Amino acid sequence: MTQIFHPSFNTISKVTIFGAVFFLGGGLWLTAEVNRSGYVTNEGVVREQPVHFSHKHHVQGLGIDCRYCHTSVEVSSSAGMPSTKTCMTCHSLVWTNAELLELVRDSYRTDDSIEWTRVHDLPDYAYFDHSIHVKKGVGCTTCHGQVDGMPLMWQENSLQMEWCLECHREPELFVRPREHVFDMDWQPAEEQAALGARLVEEYDIQSLTNCSTCHR
Repeated sequence: MTQIFHPSFNTISKVTIFGAVFFLGGGLWLTAEVNRSGYVTNEGVVREQPVHFSHKHHVQGLGIDCRYCHTSVEVSSSAGMPSTKTCMTCHSLVWTNAELLELVRDSYRTDDSIEWTRVHDLPDYAYFDHSIHVKKGVGCTTCHGQVDGMPLMWQENSLQMEWCLECHREPELFVRPREHVFDMDWQPAEEQAALGARLVEEYDIQSLTNCSTCHR
């Protein structure tokens, strides 16, 4: 019987099959990398705000504690945003005529809130409680980075589920003493794993990876 296909078609078929597998694998890898990139997660992206507010100036320069502005961080799921009255506690006395702060003064006069652009915005299907993380010894910088060094606020981490699970699976690698939760410069005086292991037991920290922990 006359051969329909040239013998070289065997080689072409094998190359095509293996090529398709590698192409598919490469496509999946590329998709995963793009999904983890700042293009998707907004990691490292500085958000434009209605008023230029510098955490570096207020925290590192003036020594203002996180809780002065984010008053509900220890007792509520939300850290809270400071009202204009909080801003005017100082700015009714300093920089009183600065053009940069005119929107703040106008907000104070009219009692209309400033529409800040949210930087850390979790999806609606993800539940996060600031207070429980604070009570368990998770520091501000663990999630938000060195905020005291940010002239403008940006998202330090991806906030993706795999990032959250790193801490939930091995909390001993991330927790710190409660009295240092709001300490921007804290560093463990001993190996983190050893310190964390003691704190996990002392604070009754559980490795919670069940879906219902965050998705309710």
